[in-house]
Amino acid sequence: MIKRVLTLALAAALAVPAFAQDEAPASVVEKFKTMYPKTTFKEIRKSQVSGLYEVVMGENIAYTDESGRYFIFGHLFDMQQQVDLTAQRKLDSKKTEFPAQQLGQAIKTVKGDGSRILAVFSDPDCPYCKQLEGELARLDNVTIYTFLYPLESLHPEAKTKAVSVWCAPNKAKAWSELMLAGKKPKLVACNNPVNDNLVLGSKLGVVGTPTLIAADGRVLPGSAPAEKIDQWLNAGKPAASAATQEATQ
Repeated sequence: MIKRVLTLALAAALAVPAFAQDEAPASVVEKFKTMYPKTTFKEIRKSQVSGLYEVVMGENIAYTDESGRYFIFGHLFDMQQQVDLTAQRKLDSKKTEFPAQQLGQAIKTVKGDGSRILAVFSDPDCPYCKQLEGELARLDNVTIYTFLYPLESLHPEAKTKAVSVWCAPNKAKAWSELMLAGKKPKLVACNNPVNDNLVLGSKLGVVGTPTLIAADGRVLPGSAPAEKIDQWLNAGKPAASAATQEATQ
């Protein structure tokens, strides 16, 4: 019965015209904080639906009216655009630290003017990582730092391939040929950052491959079409911070 009521509430809300999102009035923000003093609100703003506020609490997103008494937990959909608005908000709010100081541990690929910065944690035997490489190849004006991130528990041969790629005379070429053409690199060993990358990824919250990190710390997990990645990169800050720019030169 409760689920049915919540569903009807959302349906009724969706019948109201949508509008651009902006921050909730200070009086509403203060009211919610007073009502729930033990809750940490990361963000409170107007939702796309008139009369509903979007409330971000840690990893959770809920919707409520100005009273703040009743909360709807679930996903809000734009049926006209066929977009899961809640999922997109969770994705946009997920952030970590861009590994600007560890870029020497990654394979650098520059496309076009290289103005947009992107870090990718990728496993050489991950099928979604191979799919992603095809999409990344379609991007322009981007500098891609690929951190070799073999998950041996899933792909026992991945670490050997990662090391061989790193030790190849042309790392970027060896990586591209492996991921796009299935050409395995010559088995060689050398000093490599693979173990350091595994530690780094864990610190940054990388739990699977591929994982993309923009210069402003936004995270995009999994493979995605080039068009979506392009929009995602453009949705970030106009330029990387001065520290990141200096590290990437």
